Amino acid sequence: MKEQVQDVLKDFGLPRLIISGFLLFILLVALGTDLDVPGLLSDSLVRIGMNGLFVLAMVPTIQAGVGLNFGLPVGIICGIVGCLVSMELAYTGFLGFFTAVIIAVPLGILAGFLYAQLLNRVVGQEMMVGTYVGFSIVAGMCIFWLLAPFKNPTMIWAIGGSGLRVTLTLADSFAGVLNEFLSFTIFGVTIPTGLLLFFALGAFSVWLFFRTKTGVAMEVVGRNPRFAVASGLNLNKYRTMGVIYSTILGAVGYVVYAQSFGFVQLYMAPLMMAFPAVAGILIGGASTNEAKVVHAVIGVVLFQTLLTTAMPVTNKVIQGNISEIARVIVSNGMILYALTRTTGGEKA
Repeated sequence: MKEQVQDVLKDFGLPRLIISGFLLFILLVALGTDLDVPGLLSDSLVRIGMNGLFVLAMVPTIQAGVGLNFGLPVGIICGIVGCLVSMELAYTGFLGFFTAVIIAVPLGILAGFLYAQLLNRVVGQEMMVGTYVGFSIVAGMCIFWLLAPFKNPTMIWAIGGSGLRVTLTLADSFAGVLNEFLSFTIFGVTIPTGLLLFFALGAFSVWLFFRTKTGVAMEVVGRNPRFAVASGLNLNKYRTMGVIYSTILGAVGYVVYAQSFGFVQLYMAPLMMAFPAVAGILIGGASTNEAKVVHAVIGVVLFQTLLTTAMPVTNKVIQGNISEIARVIVSNGMILYALTRTTGGEKA
């Protein structure tokens, strides 16, 4: 019995055990106060669904041997462009949402291919180079947002009549279409059924892909490149496929994120969006060499739930408005901790 318990704890991992215990402690403190615990859980479910695809986007690059995709803003920018085109066409509801997705996917394929060509030339330094690629693309696109030929008056600056605004609302487009689809309330907790189903569909697609011949070959390339070469596999081909798949997930993930958030944020807003996703996959038990869908699911649930519940509980206990300070401490503290766990859950 003792050995079985030890095996379970080893499989679950010490980091996740600590974070789960801390999350349980936060929820117990919330129950002891007059905080709206069902409301906190509702917000947590929304954050899990809206950030889930970003965390899933880490799986293909890790399995392909590229490592953590710090260049996720490359895909996010593609998703932003998809949202902007859908808004320019004045599409609403599910038509607007799927139009944004349809536009974001081919852009993600093209951008992912170009990004992969760069990474294939810097083997061994992909994560560092990817970080600067993400920073560069976000900064470079700031010029495009000012010069983009959009004409929708709700998107451009009122003064001058050109250049996109910093924050664009989706209230008249496709805000909340997934969140509200088949949603219901149980014990005061609102379940965003459509949003969670879309995340589940994304997770299933990644799981299914790595059950195919191509997915297995990609996994072999990532785990043992020498054996892959001896088996006749083209390393750059499968690395490129992994990067493209990750970029597509990032692009679609932003469309999901935006419809849930209700706004599209331009300019420097996407700069740091890769880091919570990186923290999520590592907290879930992945390493820089191996990642599974279950790691992404566990990671996004733990990270986003703790991030959602810790701030209001901290404010309540301390009796002061330090929500922004608490957010910075909790989010960056967890990211720092996660990045020190790059050897994976079993060795952490």
